[in-house]
Amino acid sequence: MTTPALSINLNKIALIRNSRDTEYPSVTDHAQRCIDAGADGITVHPRPDQRHIRADDCYALADMLSVEFNIEGNPFAAPMKSDRKGVSDYPGFLEIVRRTRPAQCTLVPDSNAQLTSDHGFDLTQSGEQLKPVIEELKSLGCRVSLFMDPVISQIKLAKAVGADRIELYTGPYADAFSQGDHEASLQAFSDASAFATAIGLGVNAGHDLNLLNLETFRKALPDLLEVSIGHAFTVDAIELGLRDCIASYQRCLGKH
Repeated sequence: MTTPALSINLNKIALIRNSRDTEYPSVTDHAQRCIDAGADGITVHPRPDQRHIRADDCYALADMLSVEFNIEGNPFAAPMKSDRKGVSDYPGFLEIVRRTRPAQCTLVPDSNAQLTSDHGFDLTQSGEQLKPVIEELKSLGCRVSLFMDPVISQIKLAKAVGADRIELYTGPYADAFSQGDHEASLQAFSDASAFATAIGLGVNAGHDLNLLNLETFRKALPDLLEVSIGHAFTVDAIELGLRDCIASYQRCLGKH
């Protein structure tokens, strides 16, 4: 059984900052605190409206991080003018990645209207369009992960279009867990992970994982390589403190 890496998503820290005309809390300072407390990586998801993480945050993080940097987003997100004073225009998702060259780029099929990511790619529709994007990202030195539902036929296509990993969208599992009826959902994720591993894809996971459901999920997916957690982590850190919160999540992942 592997010990998954814990990547902390900083979107909610940026959202707090953006609620005021200020640079506080600093995204880079918070990233460093997470690293000092034991985080294995940092994740951000810059959306075109820059309602939380902004393009400039990505550039600043790329310059200072000592752990793996994971940038998530829709590869087809186009440039967008900023309507906020002092905030640079959004240059397009791929341009951010070209400038930052993160260790991992997680491609997500979210639209500008979505509040949060809520489904994986349908590669029967977008696979051919993604192929040249994946090739470019690999040429930049990025490991490419695709945000996917636990559907075997779709995961097979993820391998075919050139992805290195998949990130399983775990929202349905988290919902089932909260209702006390997660066995069938968990089995679907376990089967999907085993299949992905068997065909040479690495497996990441994320969305609505928390201190209650993470350990159960991890134990059912012995080849899980990474989880990215932001919303629940930010809430838990308010109660537990940042250092104890990271330690608690790492324990769920089998560390300490």
